[in-house]
Amino acid sequence: MTPNGKMQRYHDFSIPPVACERRSRDDSTSARLLLPLGVAEAWLCALGVSHPILSGDRGVASWHQPAAASSAGRGSHSPPLPVPVPVLHFLSLPLHRAQNLLISGPGWGRSQGPSSSCDWRGCKAGSFLSLVRAEFNHAVLGDSQKLQVAADGAVDFNLACSFECSDLLNTLDDVAHKPVILSVLEVLAKEKKKEEKTLVLGQAAVDLLPLLRGRCSFSVSVPLFPTPALPTNEDTTMLDVSVSVPEPLLPDDQVSQSNLLKVTLETAYSVPDVWVAASGSPCSYVAALQVPVTAEREQILMFSDGTLRMGGQREPLPRPKKWPAGPEFCLSSAQNIPESWIQEEAVDEEDGDLSTQEDKEFRLDVETNKKRVSWDTERRCLLDAGGVSCLKRRILKSRLWPVEVMRSLQSDLPKGGKGRKEKGDEEPQISFHGVAYVDLTPLLYPGATRIHGAYRLHPFYESDLQLKTNRNHSILHEAFQAPATQFKGPRTSSSIGSFKAPLSKAVKETKEPSKQSKPADSLTEEALVVNEEGQMFADSRTYIVLEIALEKPLVPKKAPEEVNKRVAELIHPRPALPPRLCGAERAVQDFHSQISSIAEHVLQQYQQQFGAPPPGPAPALDISSQEQRRAQLLGELNYSGKYFSFKEQLKYSVVRVVREKMLRSEAFREPEQLRAFLSQLYIFLVDEMHVALNKPLSVDAEVLQHPPPQLSCVQIRQFAREAEMNQDYALAKHYYLEQLAQDRSNAAHWFDFGSFCMLTSDLQKADECFRQAVSVQQTHLPSLLMCGILAEMNGHTEEAEAFLEGATCVEPSSGLSWTLFGLFHQGQGNSVQAEMAFLEASKLHAGGPQKKTPELQTEILQEARKGDNRGSGGPDERAETPPSTTIYMAAAEFLLEHHALQMAQRALSQELLCPQGGLSASYHLALARLHMLRGEYADAESGLQEALRKTVEDPDVWATHGHLHYLTGAAREAQKCYERTLLLARRACDTHLVYLRLGTIYLQGAEFQKARLTYLRACRASPSCLTWLGLGVACYRMGDLAEAEDALTEANLLNNNHPLVWAYLALVCLRTGRKLEAEQCYKYTVKLNLHNQELLQEIKGLQAQAGFGDPSFQTFPAPYGP
Repeated sequence: MTPNGKMQRYHDFSIPPVACERRSRDDSTSARLLLPLGVAEAWLCALGVSHPILSGDRGVASWHQPAAASSAGRGSHSPPLPVPVPVLHFLSLPLHRAQNLLISGPGWGRSQGPSSSCDWRGCKAGSFLSLVRAEFNHAVLGDSQKLQVAADGAVDFNLACSFECSDLLNTLDDVAHKPVILSVLEVLAKEKKKEEKTLVLGQAAVDLLPLLRGRCSFSVSVPLFPTPALPTNEDTTMLDVSVSVPEPLLPDDQVSQSNLLKVTLETAYSVPDVWVAASGSPCSYVAALQVPVTAEREQILMFSDGTLRMGGQREPLPRPKKWPAGPEFCLSSAQNIPESWIQEEAVDEEDGDLSTQEDKEFRLDVETNKKRVSWDTERRCLLDAGGVSCLKRRILKSRLWPVEVMRSLQSDLPKGGKGRKEKGDEEPQISFHGVAYVDLTPLLYPGATRIHGAYRLHPFYESDLQLKTNRNHSILHEAFQAPATQFKGPRTSSSIGSFKAPLSKAVKETKEPSKQSKPADSLTEEALVVNEEGQMFADSRTYIVLEIALEKPLVPKKAPEEVNKRVAELIHPRPALPPRLCGAERAVQDFHSQISSIAEHVLQQYQQQFGAPPPGPAPALDISSQEQRRAQLLGELNYSGKYFSFKEQLKYSVVRVVREKMLRSEAFREPEQLRAFLSQLYIFLVDEMHVALNKPLSVDAEVLQHPPPQLSCVQIRQFAREAEMNQDYALAKHYYLEQLAQDRSNAAHWFDFGSFCMLTSDLQKADECFRQAVSVQQTHLPSLLMCGILAEMNGHTEEAEAFLEGATCVEPSSGLSWTLFGLFHQGQGNSVQAEMAFLEASKLHAGGPQKKTPELQTEILQEARKGDNRGSGGPDERAETPPSTTIYMAAAEFLLEHHALQMAQRALSQELLCPQGGLSASYHLALARLHMLRGEYADAESGLQEALRKTVEDPDVWATHGHLHYLTGAAREAQKCYERTLLLARRACDTHLVYLRLGTIYLQGAEFQKARLTYLRACRASPSCLTWLGLGVACYRMGDLAEAEDALTEANLLNNNHPLVWAYLALVCLRTGRKLEAEQCYKYTVKLNLHNQELLQEIKGLQAQAGFGDPSFQTFPAPYGP
């Protein structure tokens, strides 16, 4: 029981036998022997021992001296190194909590050469004393028995030791960041009236971290580092250590809920120039930060073993991380943590304050030529479930985390062993007090476990600390003022340990604002105190490089499979339609269909001549009867002409087989080639005929011939967009439905129709279209984005998050997906998730390693238009559009393009806050487009005026300004804007609409020559029914009837339901005197319900002059208006 009445936790440790492995570069000469834990390889591999020979019973290994080496040692003038000839036993090292740590091991021996080559060991004769020492947490666990090692003898070590592990002493946090240190010592010869001295031969460190992960036992190979005074060779000694406990240190539930925090303090660069190697008292360079380990207690992590180094060269990379410094480490090489390295990392991929291109050049110079203080120390900290929750809350409350740095004389640092301060003791002075504010928000990103970067050091002021971190107390002051009871055991001034404390004063005072508030005068006085030494950090541009890593992320990230499964649950994928036959297969299938049709007709003729067969089995006919019926049937087929019609019916399908299957389209030059080809063709056709006849026949079956569509999907979509821009929504809907009728399995077709429904505010229909697109193609990125946007608009936030997160998994390199994902989280008030998404989008937009295309908007539009319905020359061609300046403008353009106005406004709001954005011309243009879509023309006019003040060379601004004037009826102002647009070098995004509206203005103003040239340019760029119609009208008004008829004919081919086309064709036919064609054109003009009364009166006037052209039949309503 503890003094406060709490039950302490005790566990048993045991480290079973340990093996020492000697590894050589040549595997054929490598040998393995079992050594006692802690026996230095310096006297095994560096002393000339070659191949060990294992012998004896379990746990016993003998080492024999090679004869050649022994004889050489006796007759050589150069003194050889002494060679040990021990008999070694297994080493047993059981660790017990509050029980014994047992170490039982073998001994070793050596033989003395002719010269005193053992002087470097400190021994004077042919034998010496040796022992093994185990240490943990600044305490010696125990020493083995000191045994005399003779030149040709052997020795066994037996060691038993124990240490207490509880919540107060040797805690789980100590197990996390402190190793068990095993030292091999030689006891030097004792002089008279002097204390006995020892010499360290080698050290090894055993990491106990696996025990905190729920394991009861583990085995590990750790290197044994010899003292630098010993000779070394190329071999590396490894200690195979096995550690076990009777029961886990942490239950499974605590293992799953806890987390391991690793803080690695690397180097502080560009330190003040006044920092020089002290000639008197040495200086200590200390850094500290505070983290919550439980819900009630915080831990101060101290790094006090910094080393000042001069400039001249960069720090080597990779370099090992070190254990926190302690008096147990006698060898610097033993302080390195195995398999833990500081790796090189690109500056632009870091999370710190200095990650731009300018900072990269500065850092390269500083890290090569300037002074620096190096720690390279990793400090681990175990957080329980309460500590993890507290850490998340603290980061959400204050994203900046203070890391304090100072320089102080080692004599000023607190030393263990003292209780209270004695009278006359001065307060420890903290000089060069600085602080780095580390942004820990990236640790709250889903799946994030690490931040690494360079952070600027600022002079320490309590006012700044309270403003930025909600703390008002220095961690270093708190550490130095801690009672001496918090120091566990003796410490040297070079290693300030970790201090455990309740919640810091800053946290407590934050919870009690009434107690922590200070008078304004007090704050003013503090602000007047200048930290002159700390200001040197800012003047020198000092920065510190550190890494903070977690074993498990604070916010788990969903796996892509889970996200895709969620999307599939919301929208079930549709099975793919059977592929259509084309080419050679289609030609053979058509031949089979014709054979089946002919066979059905022959069967019908046979039944007409000879009657239907009686029910039941028919009697067999003899051969003569069969031949007679065959001759009669052929005669009837020839007499009736059916035989000739059958040949004509087969001709087209045979020609297709020759062209598609045989790949012959040219005449034969040699008769032999023709005969060989006809023979091959005959064989093939007969074989395929049998294949077709072997299929079951149906007399009622009809062969359906589907004529090829007259318009391709590219043209249909172009015409739909054209009608949409002209606000002819009925015609646009007709085209979108026709596009779907041609190919319902194309996700882009459903997406286009859904975007049109967004324009007409039919949100329910739009949602159905986008979901149908996702069901056809689960990876269709634009449809996933629009499904998420519509789900948010309808209040279904969980579905919206699933869709938008699925879009980021489908295409991780799409910056637009990440931007919309961030806008969604921003709308939900989740600032951390929004920041993570915006950061990822910015990396991709800036051309990061995962970026595939530089233009985000072009990328998503191309993805949206995949398939055979996308091509150049459309009215919305973006090939010449420059890349967006920011991620928010790219998102706003996409949202405006597909009429998601609510989120588009949110993106424009972010554009104002973006450092690269602001009130730019592109922002005012996008805002004007938003107002125009809402019908707010006055606000759009003011936005466009602001955009023109920013730039006069953007064709999109002039085109949009022209559209605004056109919609408000200001034709002359619109004409000037359109003409200015076409004069600029770069094309506008909607040049097609500019041509159409400018041509219309010219026609209305009777400027037919300008209208003709404008429509000709439109026909070259993107021909449509309206462009050819405008050209035909202009030519007709100019009196060029032939060119007008050609243009109107082209318009009629593209759309034969347009009443204006038929009306002008009627005028042309009346002017050229073609009565039948004039009447036909006039019939369709009236049938399609032309609304232009002036044009109808003009037609009637010409009819009266010509005397024909009006058949006077009743009109029928048109399927849709012009």
